[in-house]
Amino acid sequence: MPVIVLPDGTQKPFDHPVTVQQVAESIGAGLAKAAIAGQIGDLVVDTSYEISKDAQLRIITEKDAAGLEVIRHSTAHLLAQAVQRLYPKAQVTIGPVIEDGFYYDFSYPPGFSFDDLAAIEAEMEKIVQEALPVMRTTMARNEAIQFFLQKGETYKAQIIQEIPEGELLSLYTQGEFTDLCRGPHVPNTRFLKAFKLTKVAGAYWRGDAKNEMLQRIYGTAWPDKKQLDAYLHRIEEAIKRDHRKIGQQMDLFHLQKEAPGMVFWHPKGWALYQVIEQYIRQMIKTDGYQEIKTPMILDRSLWEKSGHWDKFQSEMFITESEGHDFAVKPMNCPGHVQVFNQGIKSYRDLPLRLAEFGSCHRNELSGALHGLMRVRHFVQDDAHIFCMESQVESEAAQFINLLLKVYADFGFSDVSVRFSTRPAERVGSDALWDKAEGALQAVIEKSGLNWTLEPGDGAFYGPKISFYLHDCLNRTWQCGTLQLDFSMPERLGATYIDEQGQKQVPVMLHRAITGSLERFIGVLTEHYAGSYPLWLAPIQVSILNLSLDQADYAQEIAKTLQEQGFRVTIDLRNEKIGFKIREHTLQHVPYMVIVGKKELENKQVAVRKREGEDLGAMTLSAFIEQLQQEVARRSRLANGSN
Repeated sequence: MPVIVLPDGTQKPFDHPVTVQQVAESIGAGLAKAAIAGQIGDLVVDTSYEISKDAQLRIITEKDAAGLEVIRHSTAHLLAQAVQRLYPKAQVTIGPVIEDGFYYDFSYPPGFSFDDLAAIEAEMEKIVQEALPVMRTTMARNEAIQFFLQKGETYKAQIIQEIPEGELLSLYTQGEFTDLCRGPHVPNTRFLKAFKLTKVAGAYWRGDAKNEMLQRIYGTAWPDKKQLDAYLHRIEEAIKRDHRKIGQQMDLFHLQKEAPGMVFWHPKGWALYQVIEQYIRQMIKTDGYQEIKTPMILDRSLWEKSGHWDKFQSEMFITESEGHDFAVKPMNCPGHVQVFNQGIKSYRDLPLRLAEFGSCHRNELSGALHGLMRVRHFVQDDAHIFCMESQVESEAAQFINLLLKVYADFGFSDVSVRFSTRPAERVGSDALWDKAEGALQAVIEKSGLNWTLEPGDGAFYGPKISFYLHDCLNRTWQCGTLQLDFSMPERLGATYIDEQGQKQVPVMLHRAITGSLERFIGVLTEHYAGSYPLWLAPIQVSILNLSLDQADYAQEIAKTLQEQGFRVTIDLRNEKIGFKIREHTLQHVPYMVIVGKKELENKQVAVRKREGEDLGAMTLSAFIEQLQQEVARRSRLANGSN
């Protein structure tokens, strides 16, 4: 008979098979009432799951991350049930959990509109109040096909037909609604207390444009109303901060259909871009990197040797010349190995750090393109460190220190890490992967950063560390990466001469700090809502005159500021000063210098901040000193706030 071991080590023996719910009841009434599911080893199960042998068990409640996923999965079923009550001819297809919520796809030719969501939500609330038990049953594959065909659910039947014969399938029923699902689910619908349907979209069946267009309803679900309201507030803020909207308002960049996924940078946007690029260039130069430039197009044979042709051909832009296939580079690493291979390298030359602001192209699906966040043409702040195996840990640690300095300068102090290990499809022996994973994990553990494991998500040539920034809305953005590669240098013939005069293959560290400059600018724009710190602002100072009498003085001030390296604009329009201030405030200019009769007479400037703070009159030299000090601090004192 089973002995149940709880997370605190407590052992609970039973003289009969016992359900997760019964174990919770044996612990206490409060836990029994709160129990949503159970976790046995790595398996999350329903509270009705029966345990017949010794097991380690954790009771899952709404406070657990696993509990939140169960709630969202169950809310997707709640949505489907409500839709079919209101629209009996609607067929259900799939309804997975996604980040921050869920969706469900329906076949319903009349279609849904956003206005329909209120009625669907109201029906969902009714079902919650009914406190319907959620019951799991099993059914043979062929029987399940007939079951759903009799219900008119042809899409579900199609899904089941792709499952091998002889499989026993799980079904979940709540009231009149039954769905094919692996589970687990909440014990009854009363656990679904806080949800919101957010939007309606179209989605092709199976993701194939040749198939029927389905109706996708998105939603979010949380353990309680407070967390739901906080999430909805974040969404409202995210809409206000959309980098595409701000980019248009501030005249930073645009995209157009003739160049899908490729950015047209306007003067102010390019000024921001150049500030970031030049800053990173200086940081990596100080850290011992040498900058190079490699070709945009390389012969197919090189991509085959590197392994990219087999793995990434569908994402490459391919061209042909004189009977040869060429690919526009989707990444820079093979080109960097070619630079390393020129001339004989000694162990004394290592580590060799080669950096490039590499212009890359990837043939992303048009439906996946999203402003600056997902593009087809982008520039990576890419670098590759060629080193000996004994230098791996020190080089990786040095890079992490550099990365954290850079992030702090941009105002990001909250950084988390994910460590990805070998994928199913990979190059290199298991022994090499063991060595690579062990080395990288040692570096992470010494870094002191919070990290989580992502098994099987490494690059095809090596394990990787991914660095995530947390913005002002607590959203995470994957930017930097560090990948350890024992395979590609060997595949591309890279060698160095060791202390004994023997040829050895170097280890290669692939690393980037921002990932792509385009995407990083999108992240910065949403983080700061366009109100960039002074050192990043496309226009740092606007000079506004009260009348034409101060026009020459305004131009004199502008010239002095520009000579000091500041980005300045002058507004000499014959408009009221309040109108000018409002316009430049909406453009998120950090400082406005206002010059009138008094300022001209006293050779001073009146300074106003974009937040509305009036700093009063001061000498131009005092203002310049203040600007210089603020630029030197970069974003370190901002702590991510505006």
